[in-house]
Amino acid sequence: MGLIFAKLWSLFGSQEHKVIIVGLDNAGKTTILYQFLMTEVVHTSPTIGSNVEEIVVKNTHFLMWDIGGQESLRSSWNTYYSNTEVIILVVDSIDRERLSITKEELYRMLAHEDLQKAAVLIFANKQDMKGCMTAAEISAYLTLSSIKDHPWHIQSCCALTGEGLCQGLEWMTSRIGVAKRFSIPKAGILSSSLNTLHSVR
Repeated sequence: MGLIFAKLWSLFGSQEHKVIIVGLDNAGKTTILYQFLMTEVVHTSPTIGSNVEEIVVKNTHFLMWDIGGQESLRSSWNTYYSNTEVIILVVDSIDRERLSITKEELYRMLAHEDLQKAAVLIFANKQDMKGCMTAAEISAYLTLSSIKDHPWHIQSCCALTGEGLCQGLEWMTSRIGVAKRFSIPKAGILSSSLNTLHSVR
């Protein structure tokens, strides 16, 4: 499987920036991907394997790999890691019971040799839901302040409305040398008034 991905990567060329979107099942990964792509809500079903889409921002091409988050699929996440520049980790902000699993998966990824240079963008999704954890609470539970070897950023968001996604994209593009500010069409992702926490090292 890994060899197939390597061949696909060589076909796309070196000007593409590879991003993997990971998280537990039902976190909202695919909904976020299609908000990036079409700026609208797409009804999705659990991802089996992966989806890959190209997103273009200011003539910069991102290949975004949306990887299935079911327990049976997580052991194969590492087959997607080669050449990854940014990890997008989507957290379900109302799923308190499984946050410990998300933490385990995050630190397992950060320890992998193929991700040593990857930046980490964490979307605290479902901020529109009553009783959700704030970005600050999630950051504290995941002990993000202990991450010293990877640039990271946590962003509150709502995948259904697109709120907060623009800020996450801005941070991501800034990490790979793209202009820090860019415009999105009026019909696109909404700007966010939600709290943002970040640390860049």
